[in-house]
Amino acid sequence: MGFNRYNKLLRSLISSSRSSTTTSPFSSIYCNQSRRSVISSSSSCSSDDAKTTHFSTISTSSYHLNNGPSYMRGAVFWEPNKPMTFEDFQMPRPKVNEVLIKTKACGVCHSDLHVIKGELPFPSPCVVGHEITGEVVEHGPLTDTKTIERLPVGARVVGAFIMPCGNCFFCTKVTRFNIVYIVPSSRKPVYMYSMGGLAEYAVVPAHALAVLPHSLPYSESAIIGCAVFTAYGAMAHAAQVRPGDAIAVIGVGGVGSSCLQIARAFGASEIIAVDIQDEKLEKAKMLGATHTVNARTEDAVAKIKEITGGMGVDTAVEALGNPKTFMQCVESVRAGGKAVMIGLTLSGAKGEIDINHLVRKQIKVVGSYGGRARHDLPKLVKLAESGIFNLGAAVSRKCKFEEAGKAYEDLNQGSILGRAVVEIM
Repeated sequence: MGFNRYNKLLRSLISSSRSSTTTSPFSSIYCNQSRRSVISSSSSCSSDDAKTTHFSTISTSSYHLNNGPSYMRGAVFWEPNKPMTFEDFQMPRPKVNEVLIKTKACGVCHSDLHVIKGELPFPSPCVVGHEITGEVVEHGPLTDTKTIERLPVGARVVGAFIMPCGNCFFCTKVTRFNIVYIVPSSRKPVYMYSMGGLAEYAVVPAHALAVLPHSLPYSESAIIGCAVFTAYGAMAHAAQVRPGDAIAVIGVGGVGSSCLQIARAFGASEIIAVDIQDEKLEKAKMLGATHTVNARTEDAVAKIKEITGGMGVDTAVEALGNPKTFMQCVESVRAGGKAVMIGLTLSGAKGEIDINHLVRKQIKVVGSYGGRARHDLPKLVKLAESGIFNLGAAVSRKCKFEEAGKAYEDLNQGSILGRAVVEIM
């Protein structure tokens, strides 16, 4: 799929992608009580939470969803090495410029897995899941008319894991958590990682949503909100890939394989996929890789330089989150090139860099954390709708809502080659 074929469309899609926007990966706080819990939480609210959090006073009797259910079911992670359980929560209520979504599908991402394994600090119990599709069922009170017109009730939508309200202090400066109370008597909270996508309904700021056309399926399209969104942010904003660039992607799982497709769409001439699993490398060839390197059997840096005539690549992307591959990423780029880091890992992990190599070669090391929800998400929907980004090839497994825990176990074992999606419909 050559660059020239899609040049006109791509230019229209990415013309504004260089503009800067600051967003937060968490939306405004909301709170609702649970009808029951299968397992009681052993955590408690801190005094700081009590001072800074404001809670809804909406009662079950005064709130219902268009004559629909008053409660929803969500998958709750309690603590490492313990299985998820399914709990019933009172239906969350959207606030101004927020939208209540009936969740149709949710992607299975390594970021969630890091939380489940205790590698990324996050309060528990919590509901994980941060790349979703769904149907709009309600708008928050006082939501502006333009938002209601753009996202009417019944609209099919996809959500980004970075969720800006668009105007508050917390969007630009501070990360906040969504909270749902599960034990009314003790006020013990269940936290929502991003929008808490592994639930039958989710509240999402309108700015984090894009309309999903009927031509795109709910299940495969869920990955647009993180895997594709993260890849696009890395390629368009951090790396600023140009036609003819040489690109290496180290770690070609769900996000890394999406980087291959975006690099191909942007016209990269050499796209080198690096991994330690031959199955992933074979699939990488289908997604745009012109060369593959098995880092288990070959020196990845030496092979990348051999492929590029000794120069190194214009941009190397580290999509795994590992100190060793962090170093490989920096060492793989040419003089003046960019090493873009998008992989998360164990909190506190350090990556080493040869300082002289960095300085003398004038290498730029850039961290990238997703795209820009309001500007980029609609572009990615168009890329998928046009077929430039192949969603079907990126999703390697679909599972039922009740199998969500097993999906994360398989992800941890490395047995999911691309992206798995939990179908909640």
